[in-house]
Amino acid sequence: MKKVVKFGGSSLASAKQFKKAGEIIRSDKSRRYVVPSAPGKRSPEDIKVTDLLYRMYDAAGDQVAYGKIFTQIRARYEEIIEGLGLNLNLEDAYRRMEEGFVHQIGRDYAASRGEYLNGLLMAAYLGYEFIDPAEIIVFHDDSTLDREATEKAVSERLCDVDYAVIPGFYGAKRDGSITTFSRGGSDVTGSVIAGAIHADLYENWTDVSGFLCADPHIVDNPEVIDTITYHELRELSYMGAGVMHEDAIFPVRKEGIPINIRNTNRPNDKGTMIVESTCRKPRFTITGVAGKKGFCSVTIDKDMMNSEIGFCRKVLQVFEDNGICLEHMPSGIDTMTIVVHQTEFLDNEQRIVAGIHRAVHPDQIILEDDLALIAVVGRGMKDQRGTAARVFAALSHEHVNVKMIDQGSSEFNIIVGVKSRDFEVAIRAIYRIFVETQL
Repeated sequence: MKKVVKFGGSSLASAKQFKKAGEIIRSDKSRRYVVPSAPGKRSPEDIKVTDLLYRMYDAAGDQVAYGKIFTQIRARYEEIIEGLGLNLNLEDAYRRMEEGFVHQIGRDYAASRGEYLNGLLMAAYLGYEFIDPAEIIVFHDDSTLDREATEKAVSERLCDVDYAVIPGFYGAKRDGSITTFSRGGSDVTGSVIAGAIHADLYENWTDVSGFLCADPHIVDNPEVIDTITYHELRELSYMGAGVMHEDAIFPVRKEGIPINIRNTNRPNDKGTMIVESTCRKPRFTITGVAGKKGFCSVTIDKDMMNSEIGFCRKVLQVFEDNGICLEHMPSGIDTMTIVVHQTEFLDNEQRIVAGIHRAVHPDQIILEDDLALIAVVGRGMKDQRGTAARVFAALSHEHVNVKMIDQGSSEFNIIVGVKSRDFEVAIRAIYRIFVETQL
């Protein structure tokens, strides 16, 4: 059996956390390939190493500021090395890093050094082979992942390596220049490696015991989801649910590899299994509820709109011409509503309004700002009558006015639009009626 295990920054923030990760890895010989992030925060007031590296890179022309930040970064790693009792000297790595900073070879290079140094440290601690992802994670010139080249390079490089540490978050273009994924990209590295070697399981170790039914900053002690499908995870991640980088789903989904979200601080907790599909019945009608603020809606009214061939296409063309992506598009016989990100829309607002008037000659256009979208997601919703009615009842009880509702044809996702001021109240109301009442 082959497992790829990724540890997030909070799991590797100190020597104490490193020891926990080491115990987890050594307790199961099938945990063969380890993907570490850079050290995260040790306390709420602390600074992530990645953020320190950005600051150090930007301060390269100011020797005093540069030196202070470099001292902080070195101290973080030396503290971990000393706490683990390792005989490890990182001076050569520090020197090479400084050369790159002095020559300003790129902010991606700067950010990647957190994972690189932590990978060297983890490999020394475990006695595993260190593999620089710059050798095997291949990016196109436009900084997008070259999946085919990466899968081939990973497969060939690891075919004769039983145990290895491969830092997350970065790779390289064909010219050798370091390129990173977006923040949280270590999830993607782990997923790509798991897919390329046809792993049996991809374990993602973090500081929570799995994927939660709701945001713990909004709902007190939300329940952990036992099993969630890739599709459900994608919907919830897109709507703001944390834990895992949403792009990490695709490489393992293609291979049918399950993902297990686990808690480094509570390794006996089973966590959440993320799977392609399952016959397991969910504990609750919904799998989870998540949402985001910062949307606005454009409602186009026109009598007999439904009889005009190409009406919707013409409206959408206006948004496309202005480089605006739509989020949702609920419609009626004589109305259609386009929901978009407010920050993108504001700069193009009047051009879009004028463009719609010229394209379809509407009776009126109504704009509404400061909206939040909430996704109620769950495969159990398919077999339950009255799910939408319960959503409305929960919101009505809390005096929340529903501005929009959109249900997908798959019947496992309901999108509700509310004013941003009602966002937290709405999340709690939906969680209460679907989860707390079923406990």
